[in-house]
Amino acid sequence: MKNWKTITSEDDVRNIINASTLKTQIIFKDSHSCGISAYAKERLAEGSNLLAEKAEFNYLDLLRFRDVSNFISSELDVTHQSPQIIVIKDKKVVYRDSHHSIQPGKIVKYL
Repeated sequence: MKNWKTITSEDDVRNIINASTLKTQIIFKDSHSCGISAYAKERLAEGSNLLAEKAEFNYLDLLRFRDVSNFISSELDVTHQSPQIIVIKDKKVVYRDSHHSIQPGKIVKYL
C-alpha cells in the first residue's frame, strides 16, 4: 500500500489514537517472516482503492517492535495476533481481524 506510516514507538500509537478523532486509523501488524501475513498484506494492497481515502494506514513490523505491539494490545484492549488489522475511530477500536480473515471488503464497512 502507498503511504503507510511506520509505527516504531508507544508515542506513535498514542498519536494514532488521538488522530482517530479526525480520520479513521488502520493499524496493520505484520510479521514479515510469516506467509499468512504476506498474503494479508497483498490483499490489503489489492483492495487499497476501497480504503485509501477513508482512512490513514499505519504499519507495525511486529518482529522489530514487539514491545510496541504489546503496548497496542494493552492500550486498545485487543488480543495480540499476527497478522492483525485494527480499525480505530474516535479513540475506540471499531473493528479488528486477523490471519486469513483480513479482507478490504470487510474493513471498508467500518470506515
